[in-house]
Amino acid sequence: MELYTLIPVLPLAAFWINILFGRHYIKDNAHWISVPAVVASWVIALITLSDVLGGKVFNQDIYQWIVSDGFKVSVGFLVDPLTAVMLIVVTTVSSLVHIYSVGYMHKDPGYYRFFAYLSLFTFSMLMLVMANNFLQMYFGWEAVGLCSYFLIGFWYQKKSASDAAKKAFIVNRFGDFGFGLGVILIFLTLGTLHYAPVFGSIGSVAGQTLNILGTEVDLITLIALLLFCGAVGKSAQIPLHVWLPDAMEGPTPVSALIHAATMVTAGVFMVARCAPIFSLSPTTMAVVAVVGGVTAIFAGTIALVQNDIKRIIAYSTVSQLGYMFLACGVGAFGAGIFHLYTHAFFKALLFLGAGSVMHAMSGEVNIQKMGGLKKYMPWTYWTFLLASLSIAGIPGFAGFFSKDEILWQAYAAGPLGKFVWVLGAITALLTAFYSFRIIYLAFHGKFRGTEEQKHHLHESPKSMTLPLVLLAVGAVAAGWVGIPPLLGGTIGIEHSDKFGAFLAPVVGHPHASVHTHAEEWAVMGLSVLLAISGILAARYCYLKNPELPVKIGEKFKFAYRVLWNKYYVDELYDCIIVKPTFWVARNIIVGITDGKIIEGVVNGVPAAIGRFSESFRKIQTGFTHHYAMVMAFGLLAIAIAVFFF
Repeated sequence: MELYTLIPVLPLAAFWINILFGRHYIKDNAHWISVPAVVASWVIALITLSDVLGGKVFNQDIYQWIVSDGFKVSVGFLVDPLTAVMLIVVTTVSSLVHIYSVGYMHKDPGYYRFFAYLSLFTFSMLMLVMANNFLQMYFGWEAVGLCSYFLIGFWYQKKSASDAAKKAFIVNRFGDFGFGLGVILIFLTLGTLHYAPVFGSIGSVAGQTLNILGTEVDLITLIALLLFCGAVGKSAQIPLHVWLPDAMEGPTPVSALIHAATMVTAGVFMVARCAPIFSLSPTTMAVVAVVGGVTAIFAGTIALVQNDIKRIIAYSTVSQLGYMFLACGVGAFGAGIFHLYTHAFFKALLFLGAGSVMHAMSGEVNIQKMGGLKKYMPWTYWTFLLASLSIAGIPGFAGFFSKDEILWQAYAAGPLGKFVWVLGAITALLTAFYSFRIIYLAFHGKFRGTEEQKHHLHESPKSMTLPLVLLAVGAVAAGWVGIPPLLGGTIGIEHSDKFGAFLAPVVGHPHASVHTHAEEWAVMGLSVLLAISGILAARYCYLKNPELPVKIGEKFKFAYRVLWNKYYVDELYDCIIVKPTFWVARNIIVGITDGKIIEGVVNGVPAAIGRFSESFRKIQTGFTHHYAMVMAFGLLAIAIAVFFF
C-alpha cells in the first residue's frame, strides 16, 4: 500500500477513537488523539507533494466498491498536481485549527466530540479531493455537508446554532440535487464514473443534444451546468449563498476550517477538476464567470456595513470564492486554484484572529463595541494586520499575486472577461475597505466595551497564538510560488507562473493573450491603487472622521437599509419558499395526508373492527336455548344446501 493512502485514514481513525471512547475514557485529552493524526497526515502530504513535484502521478483503485451489471465503481485515489495542492491546503489549515482548538475549546463539555467531528470533517474533505471517480467525490461531498451540520450546530442548545446548521444542510440539498443529476448523466452518457476515461472521452459527445420538453439542449452544457449547481451550493454562490454567513453560529475554529480549507472550497476544486468538461461548453463557462463576478461584488457590498466581526469575514469568504469562480469561468483554472491556495492561509488567519478577539472580549462579536485592542493583544493584532494586507492585495503579500493573476486573466479574456474584470476590480476596492474597517474599529482608537470586558482583556494562550503566527507566514509568503514573469518569475510561459505551470497538466493553460506588458502593468497598477484607496478611505472614515460613516448612512438610508438587511434575500426566500413549504406541510401533508388519509386508515380500520365486534358480541347472550335454536337453524340450512343444491 502506498504511503499516501494513510492521509485520509489517520483522521478517520482519530474520529472513531474519540467518538467511541472519548466520553468515558479520553474526555479532556481528545486532542492527543486528533492532533497527532492530522499532523501526521500533513507530513505525509508534504512527502506526497515532493513525489508529485518529481513527476509522479498516482491513480490507484484500493478496492471494488460497487459492481452491478455495467455499473462498476471503486474506492480509489488520484494524486496529481491538483490533488497535491489541495492536500497541502487541507492538512495544513486543519492541523493548525486542531492545535488552536486546544486552547479555544478547553473548557467545553463536548471537548471530545468536537475533536471527533473535526477529524471526521478532515477525513471527508481528503476523500473528496483524493477521489479518482465521481461517486467517491460525491461521497466526500455529502460527508463534508454532514460534518458541517454537526459542527455548525455543535452548541445545539442554542436555537440560533441549530437553526443555522439546518439551514446549511437544507440549502445545500438544492445544489447537491443538481450535482447528483450531473453525476448520473455522466454515467448514462459515458458508461463510467472514473475520471480518466470520462475526461478522455468527453470530447466524443461534443455536439450531441438531449430533447427536454421539446427543446434540444447541448449534452455537455447540461452536464456542466448540473455539476455547477453543486458548486454554487457548496461554495455559497448566488443564489445559494445564504447559508454561509449564518454558519458563524458554530465555534470559531469551525468557521476557519469550513471557510479556509474544506467545505466551501470543494466547489472550486470540483470545477477545476472537471476543467475538461467545462472547457467544452462556452455557455457554462460564461455562467461560471458571471455568477462568480456578481457574487464577489454582491457579498463585498454587504460586508461594508455589518458589525459582527465573524459575519464580515464570512461575507468576505463568499466574495473571494466569487473571485475563484470568475477565474475558472474565463478559463484560468490555475489562477482560481492559486487564489484558493493563498486564500486558505489569510482567511484561516482572519477567522482564528477573530476568535482570539472574541476569547479576550468574553464572546463579544460587535466591532462597534471594541477598540484599542492593539495594546492588549499585540500578537493577534499584527497577525490580523498581515492577513488584512494579504486579502487587500498589497504587493508582496500572498493575496496580491493570486488576485492580480485573476484580474489579469479576466482582462485578457475578451469582452466577457473585461466585464467580470470590472466587477473584480471594484470588489478589490471593497475588500480593502471592509478589511481595514475591522482593523481600525477593533484594534485602534478608544476601547468602547464595558469595564468588565476591559478588565478581562488579555492576549490568547500560546496554543492559539502559535497557529496565528504560522498562518501569518503563509499569508505573507504562500503567493511567492506564483510570481508572474512580469515581476521576475522564471517560467517561460507568457503571463503565467510556476504555480500555473505546475497545474497545467491537469487544468490546462488559459487562452493565449495578445495583450502587451504595458497593459498588464496597467491592470496590476490599477488593482494596487484600488486596494490602497480602500485602506486610506477606511482610515479616514473610522480614525480621522468617525462621524462620516454615520452621516453617509443617514443620507443614504435606503441603500444602507438594503445592505444591512443583505438585500432582503433571506426575507425573499422566507416568503416564496419557507412559508409556502410550511403551509403545505401543515395543511396538506399533516392535515390531509397524515391526519385524514394515513390516520384514517391506521385508526379507522381498528375502529371499524371494534364497532363490528361490539355489534356481533350481542348474540352472545349466555342462554342455552338461544344457542340450541341457532344450532337448529344451522343444521336446517346445511340440510337444505345438501338436498337442493
